Amino acid sequence: MSSLFDRHKAVIPDWVALYYRDPIEITHGEGRHVWDADGRRYLDFFGGILTTMTAHALPEVTKAVAEQAGRIIHSSTLYLNRPMVELAERIAGLSGIPDARVFFTTSGTEANDAALLLATAYRRSNQILAMRNSYHGRSFSTVGITGNRAWSPTSLSPLQTLYVHGGVRTRGPYAQYTDERFIEACVADLEDLLGHTREVAALIAEPVQGVGGFTAPPDGLYAAFRRVLDRHGILWISDEVQTGWGRTGEHFWGWQAHGQAGPPDILTFAKGIGNGMSVGGVVARAEIMNCLDANSISTFGGSPVTMAAGLANLSYLLEHDLQGNARRVGGLLIERIRAACAGVEAVREVRGRGLMIGIELTEPGTDRANPDAASAVLEAARENGLLIGKGGGHNTSTLRIAPPLSLTVAEAEEGAAMLEQALRGV
Repeated sequence: MSSLFDRHKAVIPDWVALYYRDPIEITHGEGRHVWDADGRRYLDFFGGILTTMTAHALPEVTKAVAEQAGRIIHSSTLYLNRPMVELAERIAGLSGIPDARVFFTTSGTEANDAALLLATAYRRSNQILAMRNSYHGRSFSTVGITGNRAWSPTSLSPLQTLYVHGGVRTRGPYAQYTDERFIEACVADLEDLLGHTREVAALIAEPVQGVGGFTAPPDGLYAAFRRVLDRHGILWISDEVQTGWGRTGEHFWGWQAHGQAGPPDILTFAKGIGNGMSVGGVVARAEIMNCLDANSISTFGGSPVTMAAGLANLSYLLEHDLQGNARRVGGLLIERIRAACAGVEAVREVRGRGLMIGIELTEPGTDRANPDAASAVLEAARENGLLIGKGGGHNTSTLRIAPPLSLTVAEAEEGAAMLEQALRGV
């Protein structure tokens, strides 16, 4: 009988990436741990790509899903939907956007797709500003604004995209500057770019670049950008698919580190809010959200079951102050990881905030990416019982650490020790 891996290769596209030379089948999870088909237990420091936000098999979420599924699973947005309205009310209030409207989708890709539709329709322009090293999804339009070659399989696009400096603090032409000078240089670059374009619809930016390797600009960069954008009437879209819901610890939304000029015009979210259920969405001011002059619905966005999961998950997150836990335990974890990386020549930088930590690996003594080392550490960590992710611009050489936000101090210590063993053994 063929292995599951053989069966996978026979029917799934080659470009659907799998981790590990010998891929694992995850069968179940509990808390911050998962088990594979051989019964081996792992400490999960990646959470299904930052999606299992609170915990695996969280009783409050599984109960809400089961109860709702027992009533009705699906109706579409053509009918009133109480769980959808209730979750929209809570998200609108938390978003910081005045007079907010919320549209639910099934993924972050679809959320960013909808945000681009809104921005281009509102501004009557197909020109988009995006950040170098960015990632916004796998649809045709979001691939067209993704500034990371590894995740952009085509240059064809319905949009004209122009890329701005600033998403990566320690690489590029301004890396040697102070934070203040870095922001000034990036703003000057933006101003110069706008002098060469037609009307621009929006700037879309991740406050912390996820797939790009958890890179971020100095706090305040997007506020400085916002002042320029406002003079031109250009919208600011904050892609919070990975940074939302308190993962950075310091803020509930990533944009709040850049909030001196006010909230974004449009905010997109997904991943963690559903704790594994397919939930994404867009928040925007009413005048922007309501600008479309044709009908639209969502067949699966706002499903009663996924909305019930989102409500239960968000309630748990807020009631247990998981943002505060991300700040406290994340602060401890990054200290332990920095100590673990001390003296490891392949480690160029440890960066991040809250429970969103990146370890960039390069060829020792250089700035050249080292994807082979990243893959080797990923494999070694798995052998030690730890699941982590990877990413990074130019080449995939950054280890990505993003456990569920309920991570305990003991689990942080345990994971850091396993990671140190993997790093020093490669």
